Amino acid sequence: MSTPSPGLRMGRPFGIPVYVSPTWLIVAAFITISFKPQVGDRLPEFSDLAQYGIALMFAVLLYVSVLLHELAHCVVAKAYGLPVKRITLYLLGGVSEIEKEPDTPGKEFLVSFAGPMASLGLAGVFFLADRVMDGNSVAGVLVFMLWFSNLIVGIFNLLPGLPLDGGRMLRAGVWKATSSPNSGTVAAAWVGRVLAVALVLSQLILPLMAGQEPDFTTVLWSMVLASFIWIGASQSLRVAKVRSRLPQVRARTLARRALPVTAEVPLAEALRRARETGAGAIVVVDHEGRPTAIVNEAAVNATPEQRRPWVTAGAVARSLEPALVLGADLEGEPLIDAMRGNPAGEYLLVERGGEIYGVLVTADVNKVFTGV
Repeated sequence: MSTPSPGLRMGRPFGIPVYVSPTWLIVAAFITISFKPQVGDRLPEFSDLAQYGIALMFAVLLYVSVLLHELAHCVVAKAYGLPVKRITLYLLGGVSEIEKEPDTPGKEFLVSFAGPMASLGLAGVFFLADRVMDGNSVAGVLVFMLWFSNLIVGIFNLLPGLPLDGGRMLRAGVWKATSSPNSGTVAAAWVGRVLAVALVLSQLILPLMAGQEPDFTTVLWSMVLASFIWIGASQSLRVAKVRSRLPQVRARTLARRALPVTAEVPLAEALRRARETGAGAIVVVDHEGRPTAIVNEAAVNATPEQRRPWVTAGAVARSLEPALVLGADLEGEPLIDAMRGNPAGEYLLVERGGEIYGVLVTADVNKVFTGV
């Protein structure tokens, strides 16, 4: 089953698919309307329609800058051998889908740092260009707005809270200090939550302290950004909670004892033998004892009891593909990665010599994370 497209595909720079989400149109319209007055102040000789066009051009160029920011993350990630699925430009900026996390805090820091540095580098280039350009020309107005906006994007992303780049840098620092990536995630996520609250409060309290009314548009925009930060930080905390339970995921500990039967044995008889021997799973073997399939628990439950004497064990079994045979010594993240790469209800666990150890049932693994 193919994954739904996140939007319009724009190209593959550095071999990385780039998509633009339909939500980008919302922010493009917002930027166009918001910046049109600034364009009008600098270019009063242009018509309203032309001023809107220039503001829209700025929105497009700003998102090109955001794309370069995300590409910086991805290029550094790929240099470290980390697979990159795609980049998506959407309502609040861009997101790089890097499919594997860096394995050291140093790599984590550098992958995260690359994005803000790209934005700040662009700000510097546009700032220098602004010094020599006519500020009352179309190009001059665009360059001025681009250096200022890239400066804001770079600084904002350096704030030390997840899901911002600065949060990932903070995570790397705590990871380095504690030797625990999970501790880094928790610390940076809580800082992210504090930042989200502070962002909204600052737009409400600071104007009041200065004797002014808070600007509705600024408060609304800060609430949108704060929601993005809060949701991202909360998601990181949930991931950290799941990861904290990874040491409990051991194939040997979670394995069910397996009863071997041949394919022609009636299902009712196979279940009777399993109850008598205390087996929690049934493995179909050939007449030489080699495993060929695993009886699927969901298929068994879907078979009415009165039909089970007439249904063979082989009829409700899934053939053993190589990916469904796992080492009994697997545990933690390598075990989860193996299961995620080849989703199934049951896996055959074998010893290093190929002997059957038992069956690992996905539902049993899920219980470790849900606490059931």
